[in-house]
Amino acid sequence: MYQIYHPTVARLTYRGLLGRRRAAVLFTLPALLLIIAAAIRLLTGPDDETATKVLGGFALATMVPLIGVIAGTGAIGPEIDDGSVVYLLAKPVKRPTIVLTKLIVATGVTVVFSAVPTLLAGLLLNGNSQQIAMAYAVAAAAASVAYSAVFLLLGTVTRHAVVAGLVYALVWESLFGSLIPGARTLSVQQWALSIAERIGAPGAITSDVGLPVGLGLLAAVTVAAAWYAGERLRRLTLAGEE
Repeated sequence: MYQIYHPTVARLTYRGLLGRRRAAVLFTLPALLLIIAAAIRLLTGPDDETATKVLGGFALATMVPLIGVIAGTGAIGPEIDDGSVVYLLAKPVKRPTIVLTKLIVATGVTVVFSAVPTLLAGLLLNGNSQQIAMAYAVAAAAASVAYSAVFLLLGTVTRHAVVAGLVYALVWESLFGSLIPGARTLSVQQWALSIAERIGAPGAITSDVGLPVGLGLLAAVTVAAAWYAGERLRRLTLAGEE
């Protein structure tokens, strides 16, 4: 039996994710969302339809996956790329523990920089009328878990994890996942929307996926990605290992 969370690994991961360059990017998207929400509120006043479009079209479809890319790939990818991961693997810490700790950190960072601003933006836009702000905030938090796991896995699979993650986030989630009906059912965005649909007032939010299916797919993708990331890390060998 191995521990799920290792404080030292977590501290090093937080330090890497919240370094000056990544922190600037992490703060930019939430700040942009809040500026847009404040401007719309000042210009048009509270409006439920506008709130749904902004929170669904920008926050959930674009901001959340992009922050997931930054946090998920940044939690482990740079250490593998520059070879410093060997120092971590040399420590008496089981590799599944390393992956789970990094996933927890990446998820926490993604939730803070996506779900919290989504809630604040929703409150600015319409004061949580029809539970829209809360619904999208919970959906963003749920999506953050799956995105973090998927992009953490990408960080162990390819040296171009950021590029691959951006292509997925911008092309599949933001474009295909929003516009093409068949692709929507295979989108983390739509799975998370099934949660928002249940929390929001009847008819306020719609999803192409039912809640049981959405929850099941979110859980399955998260578990599968975390497991395979652990397997990828387990296969990395240090000099002298047999």
